[in-house]
Amino acid sequence: MLTLSTTLGLLFLCYVVFQFVKLQREVRKFPPGPASIPIFGCLWQPKYFRLDRSVLTELAKSYGNIYTLWFGRNPVVFLNGFQAVKDGLTTHPEDVAGRPLAPFFHAMAKNKGILLATGSTWRHQRRFSLMVLKSLGLGKTSLEYQIQEEASHLVQSFRNTQGKPMNPSFTLTLAVSNVICTVVFGHRFCHDDKTFHQLLEAMECIFTFGGSICHHVYDVLPGLMRHLPGPHKKALACCEEVCSFIRKEIRSHQDGGTAEELQDFIHCYLAQIEKSKDQPKPAHDEPNMVQCIFDLFLGGTETSSTTLYWALLYMVAYPDIQAKVQKEIDARVDPGHMICYEDRKNLPYTNAVIHEVQRFSNIISIGVPRLCVKDTLIRQFPIKRGTVIFPSIASALYDPDEWETPRQFNPSHFLDKDGDFVCREAFIPFSIGHRMCLGDNLARTELFLFFSNLLKALTFRFPEGVKDVNMEPVLGGTLQPHYFKICAEPRHAL
Repeated sequence: MLTLSTTLGLLFLCYVVFQFVKLQREVRKFPPGPASIPIFGCLWQPKYFRLDRSVLTELAKSYGNIYTLWFGRNPVVFLNGFQAVKDGLTTHPEDVAGRPLAPFFHAMAKNKGILLATGSTWRHQRRFSLMVLKSLGLGKTSLEYQIQEEASHLVQSFRNTQGKPMNPSFTLTLAVSNVICTVVFGHRFCHDDKTFHQLLEAMECIFTFGGSICHHVYDVLPGLMRHLPGPHKKALACCEEVCSFIRKEIRSHQDGGTAEELQDFIHCYLAQIEKSKDQPKPAHDEPNMVQCIFDLFLGGTETSSTTLYWALLYMVAYPDIQAKVQKEIDARVDPGHMICYEDRKNLPYTNAVIHEVQRFSNIISIGVPRLCVKDTLIRQFPIKRGTVIFPSIASALYDPDEWETPRQFNPSHFLDKDGDFVCREAFIPFSIGHRMCLGDNLARTELFLFFSNLLKALTFRFPEGVKDVNMEPVLGGTLQPHYFKICAEPRHAL
């Protein structure tokens, strides 16, 4: 007679075999990938807990540019290389326009706003936000003038350091953030405003938490993590701090009465709420407005400031490239002239350097995940509705089939044989498809104006005794450089 423990052991073994057979049936319906086991998927191999570029590249070599990793019972399809990313996101763009509601993202945004929303909420908020940004001057001279003004403040801030060693990160963040503040709130902040500093520090906390081990654990065990202390609690508290600040700005606009002209994003959104208030289920309300502003503020600050942070690091690391940029600016721009966006046509090398900074720093790395909202086809692979897709932006920007020297900082990637600027199709730092960054034009203008005016006025170098720094990125919501100091020396007298 079998003992109870033996019977239970046999039942457990049968269950494991059943789950294994069931998993193998499911696996055959997806693109190939590494071996998976019941309950754990591919996580029985520790290297898949943290996916970096080397792991993703290794997987692509073994299984092709479209492959599947199983996290527990959930398949995630990865797109590697420019052609795979392009095919996956643009062949049937509406099929992959969803966003998976991962537990931490849901705790942050609750399916409101733009960046972390999906379905009809995302469509309504993105369409309206894009329309408002265009009406407020996105890509127009009025907004460009405001960026030029902020660039002049930035140049002066660096001049005030008098060539002493300093870390440029926070100064860059202040300048970039003030641009989006002007668009969203209708005003800029003084660089020494303590409330403004607290706001930017809260955003830094959120981005630092993104992509961390604790972030991944929260998504796997949300029920448990909600009751435990840790960095996730601080990150969510920082989210609430930013939202609280936004609500105060909204109250300030409401107390000021109805504006004769819709001067900023808040005015426009309040007008839309009033316009649609009698609808049964209005798409525009205060929670969505707060989250849209949160998304614009977060996305419009971190990505551009981090790119500029890398740009200054590259200029001190490659002084010959910095000198060549300055030589071009000196030859083609009037010394008393504040560089404008139109000048990029006469500054092909400078423009190429900025694009190479975006390509080589590749601050988004993998990219924000997409969700299949209906059954679709990516190349020869059928992808089921509800499948998460990760488009590897890094693999497109480092694709050896698209770039001559993908692992080197080389501005010639964006120059033709005559030295004229060319932008390649594989240059997709803002992603592609229906969920492409809606602030890409603003970011392009900011990066050019800030970078070119800084290099026109200042020369950047390492402090005495420092010859190089760690050029590997620090993993987080964006890929940041390791902490470094540089000296900013005026090139021309004021």
